[in-house]
Amino acid sequence: MNYQPLIDFARSRGCVVTEQAPMADATTFRIGGPADLLIDLPSAEVAGQVIALCAQESIPTLFIGNGSNLLVGDKGIRGAVLRLADNGADPVLLDDTRLFAPGGMPLKRLCLFAREHSLTGLEFAFGIPGTVGGGVYMNAGAYGGEMVDVVESAQCVTPAGDVVTLTAAELDLGYRHSALMEKGYIVTGITLKLTPGNKDEIAEKMKDLMNRRREKQPLEYPSAGSFFKRPTGYFAGALVEQTGLKGFRVGDAQVSEKHAGFVVNRGQATAAQMVELCRQVQDKVYAAHGVKLEPEVRFIGEFE
Repeated sequence: MNYQPLIDFARSRGCVVTEQAPMADATTFRIGGPADLLIDLPSAEVAGQVIALCAQESIPTLFIGNGSNLLVGDKGIRGAVLRLADNGADPVLLDDTRLFAPGGMPLKRLCLFAREHSLTGLEFAFGIPGTVGGGVYMNAGAYGGEMVDVVESAQCVTPAGDVVTLTAAELDLGYRHSALMEKGYIVTGITLKLTPGNKDEIAEKMKDLMNRRREKQPLEYPSAGSFFKRPTGYFAGALVEQTGLKGFRVGDAQVSEKHAGFVVNRGQATAAQMVELCRQVQDKVYAAHGVKLEPEVRFIGEFE
């Protein structure tokens, strides 16, 4: 496939284009072969232009945030991987409780901004290693909170390159789900509605949740967060632990010894090892409990 027209166009619009980009460097799992192209987009407007050209040239596209919920195959990704660059700008306060945040912004920085302006409601997201756009796409959540609780609307780019705004109802946010998945839309910015709070109390809650993460989650190893979705009536990590699989390994892919809901890369894990580990855990849990675990992590690209 001839990517040169896309490369030239993207660079002329201020994009950073990397050819044969190792996806291990673009995901929190630190696993994955090369993408044909990795394009960092400077704005929503340019994102629409690049996506429109990709559609015109029949170039497959994949939009990612911080790569925190992805397992990329060892053979990599054909086509163009797109992500919004973080330009370091702060969110924009729209009024006393509403603010606009760009899709490429890390969730952590959004949480810190809300804290500094004494706005509560985002504490749960402090420590989630994703971007604003990725958080809405997956309806990220933790410790009893989810993005659906605070999102008012989202600015999106369609597969045709048009910029549209979806209301919270149109986003259809649910457990690790949004309408964006079916529509193929990407999030370039969101409007949130928060609640006035006490800055010190917000800071204390964020500190407490971060300490709980450090205590209970295997932050010392690359991972993609919770690996399996929560089955109805159960907790995935508890089922895996009850099956005796805490610490179970396939090569350098391992069920965390600290939290059985996490799968970690001990150093040199491959996507093939992760897939085999997932298969064996699913089979063993099903045999022991009659529950079929489904991955929360998205498997992307070409596998062995």
